[in-house]
Amino acid sequence: MKKKLSILLIALVGCAVAVSAQGRRGLRINEVMVQNDSNYVDDYGLHHAWIELYNSTYAPMEISSVYLSNDPAQPKKYPVPLGDVNTEIPPRQHVVFWADGEPNKGTFHLNFKLVPGQDNWIGVYDANGVTLIDSITVPASLIANQSYARVNDGEGSGKEAWGVRDGSAEAYITPSSNNKIIDTNSKVEMFAETDGNGFGLTLMAMCIVFSALLLLSLSFYAINRIGARISTRNKARSHGLETKSMPRDERPEHDSGEEIAAIVMALQEHLNAHDKESTILTINKVRKSYSPWSSKIYGLRELPRR
Repeated sequence: MKKKLSILLIALVGCAVAVSAQGRRGLRINEVMVQNDSNYVDDYGLHHAWIELYNSTYAPMEISSVYLSNDPAQPKKYPVPLGDVNTEIPPRQHVVFWADGEPNKGTFHLNFKLVPGQDNWIGVYDANGVTLIDSITVPASLIANQSYARVNDGEGSGKEAWGVRDGSAEAYITPSSNNKIIDTNSKVEMFAETDGNGFGLTLMAMCIVFSALLLLSLSFYAINRIGARISTRNKARSHGLETKSMPRDERPEHDSGEEIAAIVMALQEHLNAHDKESTILTINKVRKSYSPWSSKIYGLRELPRR
């Protein structure tokens, strides 16, 4: 028995590890700034290079124990510490790591720096330090306060999925935010054009409500028919008959509500089943202990003399 429990426990742990590893496959490097002179500041108010990671899945992702590195030969260069609640990235959200070479400042401060003027390779490894989840090479042509970002958050794998951003209106820099901000909704705009007064929306809502009521009534009708069929079958079996072998017009009908009520009343009259209640009424006087705090005489005040 203990051996079976041990095997089951090992299997459950293995499944949990596999699910966690599978979830981390959705972690993506989303935006990088190598030379930060006057852009985003860290929690100490300083400008440093930063790396934005993105959870491309639709479930929370715990990234503690994954590794970040700027050297393929050292995949375990910076392990994300355990025990920090902020290492859980919500679905479709971002987190920023600071490449300042000062890990003593906190969980999100890396132990390596990015070097301006040269290609910077960045990789994210799984907890085993072997499986490469995502990587990117930031080009050396990037100048100060420019970022290298995905066109769409977490999407694409080639160079065409990335672009240089300089902070202009067309290429804004978005640390801890979506790389592509959608200001309009084509479906809403199309609906507003085709149904400006809202009559179509009202008609659609009414159709949905009446359809739901129709389905509900059909469900109740079906449940009633099933109950009647079961009642008929049970009644036939009580007489030693099988409804399947009987013609439909000879099958006994199920008992109606009136018949069931009459049977219950007859049984009650026959068995003389009544509740027996005591007719003795007892009144006990409740004595309260005297307390000067509850006495009304202490609440009276003397009238002032004229």
